[in-house]
Amino acid sequence: MPEISRFYGVTVTMYYGDPQRHATPHFHAKYGEHQASFMIDPSAWLAGTLPRRQMQIVLGWAAIHSEELMRNWQQILAGETVLKIEGL
Repeated sequence: MPEISRFYGVTVTMYYGDPQRHATPHFHAKYGEHQASFMIDPSAWLAGTLPRRQMQIVLGWAAIHSEELMRNWQQILAGETVLKIEGL
Protein backbone atom coordinates (compact mmCIF):
# COMPACT_ATOMS: atom_id res chain seq x y z
CA MET A 1 0.00 0.00 0.00
CA PRO A 2 1.57 3.29 -1.01
CA GLU A 3 1.89 5.92 1.71
CA ILE A 4 0.03 9.11 0.87
CA SER A 5 0.52 11.05 4.12
CA ARG A 6 2.10 10.92 7.56
CA PHE A 7 1.33 13.09 10.59
CA TYR A 8 1.36 12.78 14.40
CA GLY A 9 2.61 9.20 14.13
CA VAL A 10 -0.26 8.21 11.79
CA THR A 11 0.54 6.73 8.38
CA VAL A 12 -2.15 7.01 5.69
CA THR A 13 -2.20 4.59 2.75
CA MET A 14 -4.41 3.53 -0.15
CA TYR A 15 -4.57 0.04 -1.60
CA TYR A 16 -3.91 -0.79 -5.24
CA GLY A 17 -6.15 -3.76 -5.83
CA ASP A 18 -9.30 -5.06 -7.41
CA PRO A 19 -11.70 -2.07 -7.65
CA GLN A 20 -14.66 -4.47 -7.45
CA ARG A 21 -13.49 -5.62 -4.02
CA HIS A 22 -12.89 -2.06 -2.92
CA ALA A 23 -16.01 -0.35 -4.27
CA THR A 24 -16.33 2.18 -1.42
CA PRO A 25 -13.78 5.00 -1.77
CA HIS A 26 -11.64 4.67 1.35
CA PHE A 27 -8.16 4.85 2.82
CA HIS A 28 -6.27 3.13 5.62
CA ALA A 29 -4.60 4.66 8.68
CA LYS A 30 -2.03 3.01 10.92
CA TYR A 31 -0.84 4.20 14.32
CA GLY A 32 1.56 1.86 16.11
CA GLU A 33 -0.11 -1.55 16.21
CA HIS A 34 -3.56 -0.04 15.47
CA GLN A 35 -5.11 0.03 11.99
CA ALA A 36 -8.41 1.37 10.68
CA SER A 37 -10.18 2.09 7.39
CA PHE A 38 -12.06 5.30 6.66
CA MET A 39 -14.61 6.28 4.03
CA ILE A 40 -13.62 9.36 2.01
CA ASP A 41 -16.92 11.14 1.42
CA PRO A 42 -18.34 11.70 3.88
CA SER A 43 -15.33 11.22 6.14
CA ALA A 44 -16.29 8.33 8.41
CA TRP A 45 -14.81 5.32 10.18
CA LEU A 46 -15.36 1.99 8.39
CA ALA A 47 -13.48 -0.70 10.32
CA GLY A 48 -10.57 -1.38 12.63
CA THR A 49 -9.38 0.56 15.64
CA LEU A 50 -7.30 3.61 16.47
CA PRO A 51 -6.94 5.38 19.80
CA ARG A 52 -9.68 7.99 20.23
CA ARG A 53 -7.38 11.00 19.75
CA GLN A 54 -5.84 9.61 16.55
CA MET A 55 -9.29 8.67 15.27
CA GLN A 56 -10.41 12.30 15.65
CA ILE A 57 -7.21 13.60 14.06
CA VAL A 58 -7.58 11.30 11.03
CA LEU A 59 -11.25 12.20 10.56
CA GLY A 60 -10.43 15.93 10.75
CA TRP A 61 -7.56 15.53 8.28
CA ALA A 62 -9.79 13.54 5.90
CA ALA A 63 -12.49 16.24 5.97
CA ILE A 64 -9.91 18.89 5.05
CA HIS A 65 -8.38 16.77 2.26
CA SER A 66 -11.46 14.96 0.92
CA GLU A 67 -11.01 16.29 -2.63
CA GLU A 68 -7.38 15.18 -2.76
CA LEU A 69 -8.30 11.78 -1.31
CA MET A 70 -11.03 11.31 -3.92
CA ARG A 71 -8.61 12.34 -6.68
CA ASN A 72 -6.18 9.69 -5.43
CA TRP A 73 -9.01 7.13 -5.35
CA GLN A 74 -9.81 7.90 -8.99
CA GLN A 75 -6.12 7.54 -9.87
CA ILE A 76 -6.04 4.12 -8.23
CA LEU A 77 -9.06 3.03 -10.27
CA ALA A 78 -7.25 4.22 -13.41
CA GLY A 79 -4.12 2.29 -12.39
CA GLU A 80 -2.13 5.49 -11.87
CA THR A 81 0.21 6.48 -9.06
CA VAL A 82 -1.28 8.29 -6.06
CA LEU A 83 -0.02 11.70 -4.99
CA LYS A 84 1.24 12.67 -1.55
CA ILE A 85 -1.16 14.73 0.57
CA GLU A 86 0.05 17.24 3.15
CA GLY A 87 -0.30 16.16 6.77
CA LEU A 88 -1.44 18.32 9.66
